[in-house]
Amino acid sequence: MALMTITMGIGCDGEEIARRAGITLGIPLYNDEKLREEFIAMGLSSGELASLDEKVPGFLSRILEFRPQSYLEILEAIIYEISRRGEGIIIGHGAQFLLRDFGCALHVRIYSSETRRIKTLSALKSISVETAAKIIRTDDGNKRGFMRYAFDMDWDDPALYDLIVNKDKLGIEAGADLIVAVAQSEIANTCSLLAVETMGRYSLKKLVETAIKKTSFSAKNIHVDIPQTGVVHLTGIINPLESKDTLIDAVRAVPGVVEVRGELVPEKLHDI
Repeated sequence: MALMTITMGIGCDGEEIARRAGITLGIPLYNDEKLREEFIAMGLSSGELASLDEKVPGFLSRILEFRPQSYLEILEAIIYEISRRGEGIIIGHGAQFLLRDFGCALHVRIYSSETRRIKTLSALKSISVETAAKIIRTDDGNKRGFMRYAFDMDWDDPALYDLIVNKDKLGIEAGADLIVAVAQSEIANTCSLLAVETMGRYSLKKLVETAIKKTSFSAKNIHVDIPQTGVVHLTGIINPLESKDTLIDAVRAVPGVVEVRGELVPEKLHDI
């Protein structure tokens, strides 16, 4: 099995390199369209996002533009669930930051000079080099800004990546071959059971938190902990007019939950 993140800017041919590597390795490619499918399959869609166009490409980017906090919550839930499965190529969306402490993941950066990127994008989109340059610089600036805002980390920090592929020198085919060779190496396939279990807990926690937000309960007053696989421990304060059983039933309905424990205290109502 192989799990990796691939980070690149517009005009690097990074998705094509990732696609070829995924075919050779026999693992799924999680681009914007595939991440949207995961979003729907995990039941993360909510009324809050109903006004957004859920078509691809750019679905997650539009969520980021209109609902930054929702974007982060959705992204974490999807990325942790994919990593729990242990294989796949996740393209962009800050996955290298979310999985930076997950030793089972290989983090790859595709590099191409701005000059080459401009030429590539200009030819691909049949636009002027001036327009292509503006698009690339704006997109790069947005990515750097968001990564600083969301993770307080530098998108260009080489320490975040295990492998940097120079597309200008290697080209698409050799770049994909290099990624495959590293992904198939013994060291890249060493993953402890503890790491996989931990990521499974992260995934379940995000799903439970999302389920709680779909109820009438105030999610900010409820803390979710996953002490062991499949076990959910809820603590916090709830409105005494709301049924604790309703909350527990909503959590119990989340796939992967086998037991729900609760220390939920009714909020005290004061006379005015």
